[in-house]
Amino acid sequence: MRFATYTHDGAADHGAANHGARAGVVGDAGIHPLPDGVTVLGLVRQGLPAALAAGERALARPAMPLSTVRLRPPLEAPSVRDFTAFEEHSEGMSGRGDLGVPPGWHTAPRFYFSNPHALIGAHDDVAVPPGCGLLDYELEVAVVIGRDGESLSPEQAREHVFGYTVLNDWSARDLQRTEMTGLLGPAKGKDFATTLGPWLVTADELEPYRDDEGFLALDLRASVNGVQTGQDLLSNMGWTFEELISYAARGAKVRAGDVIGGGTCGNGGCLAELWGRTGTTEPPPLRPGDVVELAAEGIGTVRNRVVAGIELPALREARTRSVPRTRKRG
Repeated sequence: MRFATYTHDGAADHGAANHGARAGVVGDAGIHPLPDGVTVLGLVRQGLPAALAAGERALARPAMPLSTVRLRPPLEAPSVRDFTAFEEHSEGMSGRGDLGVPPGWHTAPRFYFSNPHALIGAHDDVAVPPGCGLLDYELEVAVVIGRDGESLSPEQAREHVFGYTVLNDWSARDLQRTEMTGLLGPAKGKDFATTLGPWLVTADELEPYRDDEGFLALDLRASVNGVQTGQDLLSNMGWTFEELISYAARGAKVRAGDVIGGGTCGNGGCLAELWGRTGTTEPPPLRPGDVVELAAEGIGTVRNRVVAGIELPALREARTRSVPRTRKRG
């Protein structure tokens, strides 16, 4: 089943609050509204069986054409973790050529926390963040947690999966490169926009794609202005989603509604991977007017247009500590 959040007014709102939005179920005829006051996050927290029952009731109601609504992020995510689980992507991003991924990459999956307030819908515009000259997309599939949990094994984690959605981890590569020299994770290079959508597909819908090793063999494709720039299989991940959830919950808590990105796929899952392999910036960074389309088999397609962002004053550099400072005593 495909759960969506939508509005009719088309008003711009790039936050995760989904003001004035309502939930529905996407079927062949369009989107079938759920009752007023029902949210996708609320259904996730009720659990998959209750959500599926509510969805079946909604499918009996009249549908609206998808062309008449604006899709919002499928749910208001309490948190967003984003992993790097594709070896080919990490190899290209490392800039190490044929030397492979950085040492220690295979020992454990790695993630950073993204900004849940920066989630945008499947067809929303994306503004270039202040100071960015190297804007990039990232093609990912994300899992949505369906039950609270802590210190889960991968086998237990399977029971905590509600469903999946497409995730575009928009990246300001120049800002990211500078800030990560401080030995911290990405911040302003990542927190301005994350596309989530077009809807949330329940886990049962994707079980036919599961291979013998437990991976989901979904075809993934990226294009810019109608020209394909990337293609991969989701099953090329180094760890399953259940293993990623288990690691996220290792000595920590995961909550129903949490979004966990599986990482950018390889073979052009982002532009920076291609730049790292060739030593050039070809294909070129994204510019206002560019349209990025990301598709995941069995889930759907998100399509966002890049627009010009706001101009802000240059940052002030930190003062230099040239002499020891002591507190004056009165």
